[in-house]
Amino acid sequence: MFSLAAYRLGAKVFSFDYDQDSVNFTKYLKEKYANTDNRWTVEQGSALDKEFLKKFGKVDILYSWGVLHHTGHMYVAFENVANMVANSGHLFISIYNDQGGASNRWKWLKKTYNNSNIFIKYLIIFYTFIKQWWKDLFLDTLKGRPLLSLKNYKQNRGMSPYYDLIDWVGGYPFEVAKPEEVFNFFKERNFELQLLKTCAGGLGCNEYVFKLKE
Repeated sequence: MFSLAAYRLGAKVFSFDYDQDSVNFTKYLKEKYANTDNRWTVEQGSALDKEFLKKFGKVDILYSWGVLHHTGHMYVAFENVANMVANSGHLFISIYNDQGGASNRWKWLKKTYNNSNIFIKYLIIFYTFIKQWWKDLFLDTLKGRPLLSLKNYKQNRGMSPYYDLIDWVGGYPFEVAKPEEVFNFFKERNFELQLLKTCAGGLGCNEYVFKLKE
């Protein structure tokens, strides 16, 4: 979807993902909205594959939203994408916030989910549903509008609550970083932070926009 938006804004777009289903969906969007236009290329590849990344050369905008923390080698991925940005170019990334012990527990739960049978997986999904939804459902009930948050979630989020739970508990590898760790890493590589949006120390992603100095 982000690739389609960039294409419609006039950019020459190179889209790639490690997950073949994501690649196939992006190809579907290209065929539907861009057909054979060579301004938009879609391939399967990894942010950890230096040889693969060389084909793109230096780019003006590198956009990787909520991806690099799922590679299993987040700081290697940071290094690789940093090397792809042209002088005065921009890097947009979104990275899971480090909550300390809570992040470690989520990492354990995600790993367990991916290595378990279907019965254990459903137990983890149920546990996560209760943990993440009980407050909203309780408040909905107090207001006389039971399940309203669940009913409105897909419209607001674009994903059903059930599949969003699966997306969360199944998202492994899972790495996190404090805002200052990400800032310092890219500062040492001559990047200037232009925009930062944090999740206020909570569960979620911190969002960064960096610019590479000339």
